[in-house]
Amino acid sequence: MIIDLQRFITEERRYWAELEAVLNELERKPAHKLDLPRLERFHYLYQRASADLAKLMTFSAEPNTRFYLEALVGRTYGEIHETRAKPHRLAPLHWFFVTFPRTFRKHLRAFGVCLAAMLLGGAFGAFVITADPAAKEVLLPFAHLQGDPSERVAREEGAQEDRLAGGKTSFSSYLMTHNTKVSILTLALGLTWGIGTLIMLFYNGVILGAVAWDYILAGETPFLLGWLLPHGAIEIPAILLAGQAGMILANALIGWGQPIALRRRLRQTAGDLVTLIGGVAIMLAWAGLIEAFFSQYHAPVVPYSVKIGFGVFELVVLALFLGKSGAKAGCETPPAGLKADRQQEQIQDCGISSV
Repeated sequence: MIIDLQRFITEERRYWAELEAVLNELERKPAHKLDLPRLERFHYLYQRASADLAKLMTFSAEPNTRFYLEALVGRTYGEIHETRAKPHRLAPLHWFFVTFPRTFRKHLRAFGVCLAAMLLGGAFGAFVITADPAAKEVLLPFAHLQGDPSERVAREEGAQEDRLAGGKTSFSSYLMTHNTKVSILTLALGLTWGIGTLIMLFYNGVILGAVAWDYILAGETPFLLGWLLPHGAIEIPAILLAGQAGMILANALIGWGQPIALRRRLRQTAGDLVTLIGGVAIMLAWAGLIEAFFSQYHAPVVPYSVKIGFGVFELVVLALFLGKSGAKAGCETPPAGLKADRQQEQIQDCGISSV
């Protein structure tokens, strides 16, 4: 019950003004999302304004205030229960620096599975090379990797001319397209319930492990790191991200712990798959440029310390980018006890998932 109408209006008006300011912001920026604390405040202001309107309805005085409050509550109700898809503006920088790394962090478990598959393949490749050095002629697909590592190093370091002169652009284009095709195939093999994706990652790990261990046994570790790190620091994580996308697809097909229709599961994961493979394509474009224009130059032209330092720098920047970019304080895990719909809202806003 309202005892003093003017005092009631004076005390409540600041809450109405705050609610109206939030509504104006949402209407001005349709694609904008409120974080969890602001959503809670918005809901509280809506409830308070609705209660104030119910109290004012018993008074015949102050009709203008009542009409204003009715309009405010109606606008808020429409905003909360809006069902039409809001327009999305093209924002490539926001997509790359916020959406892409958040999507990666949403599915860390899938990435961990892919990393384990590649590491297991690497260990197997190194074991085979140790047990039977002659097996690399069968194991390794490229002829320049099947010979003696020391002979190749001597040949590369003693080269008097640039063997890629005039062909760097075409070589980098080939690397980009080839690696992107491999990544898309790795994703698509998720249709085999993830088995094909894991086999692809394991096979790549076998090749990488065999090559790396072959050069280490030959005492050519500086050459190996200077050759692989500049482009491999980006290329190898890109392949793992493609595998992550494949495992996400596999999880949607299998539907573990998701009592919803297959079509809906696929629709829910489609955006994440496109985001991940789009990010992978950008990473592979950079790796192709580095491999063609930098990785192929060895000492004494480019000291190995410079190449290794550059590769380590790339790896650190990539780790920070995927681990921190787009993160929000308080958004890493939904608070315990939140209702399901509130948890889902925070998941969408902060980039959290159980997959």
